[in-house]
Amino acid sequence: MKHTFFAVVGAIASLAVTSVQAEQSIVIGHSLSPTSHYGIGADAFISKLTELSGGEFTGTQAPAGQLGGERDMIEGLQIGSMDVVITSTGPLGNFVPEVFALDLPFLFRDYAHARKVLDGDIGQELLAKIGENQLVGLAWSENGFRHVTNSQRAVKTPADLDGLKLRTMENKVHMEAFSEMGASPTPMAFPELFTALQQGVVDGQENPVTVITASKFWEVQGFVSLTGHVYSPAVVLASPILIDGLTDEQKGWFAEAAKASAAATRAEVNRLEEAGVALLRENGMEVITDIDKAPFAKLAQPAYAVYTDQYGTELVERIQAVE
Repeated sequence: MKHTFFAVVGAIASLAVTSVQAEQSIVIGHSLSPTSHYGIGADAFISKLTELSGGEFTGTQAPAGQLGGERDMIEGLQIGSMDVVITSTGPLGNFVPEVFALDLPFLFRDYAHARKVLDGDIGQELLAKIGENQLVGLAWSENGFRHVTNSQRAVKTPADLDGLKLRTMENKVHMEAFSEMGASPTPMAFPELFTALQQGVVDGQENPVTVITASKFWEVQGFVSLTGHVYSPAVVLASPILIDGLTDEQKGWFAEAAKASAAATRAEVNRLEEAGVALLRENGMEVITDIDKAPFAKLAQPAYAVYTDQYGTELVERIQAVE
């Protein structure tokens, strides 16, 4: 009887250990607050992955740059110290140069155009290209169209940018575009930005309304100009070390979770495009909407050469041709 009892206890303990080992918690890193559009996307990823896997996979998010800047986190994916990252494409071009094309100024006409490109053949080809660089591109997500904020003056024309120290992403195309438009671009990692604005190290920055609101930049910036100079995608990336260890069924769960994440993020971008500008005004920012974009676009045109001189014009022309 005693042997039977211990056998049963041993079997239960063995099952418990197996169950614990079978559950895997995924950490999703990103640079914004847990209530931001990235945070909402991370929660959607976790929810869908948990649902599809029946609890075999769960997850938590590491928001607000807790695990480093975006470039740091991308490098972490390559060596397996990160599981999943939601990131802007700014630093991704340093790993997958073709992605720089997406950051060309005034390339995308509107949200419908951008989403059609990224959800179509071009977007899938770029995800495959990401996959050739010790990364796994799961889905295209979104930040939105980028706008300029600063602490000095209203920006209505390129002349108003003259001499402004603007933080940009670590992205050669963005830096060249702002140099051509008259600003003084200052690349830095996003987690350093708020303090740099607070201390006057830089005068301003450029980001979508989603990021401006999530970061409460109204606390350190007085003006926002809706220049819409660049459409800023985001991307859901995974570590190949993680993905290579999965079965085909499990890989399918991750792919579906990434799609759910992107859909939730885009829905929040849509909401904030409606409500965000009002929120900026409510918090004391002067919002400049009457901007003629043509002079900005003309001055920024030489930035295209940063990309096309090295990679040609084919991808750019294909993007522009999508109706």
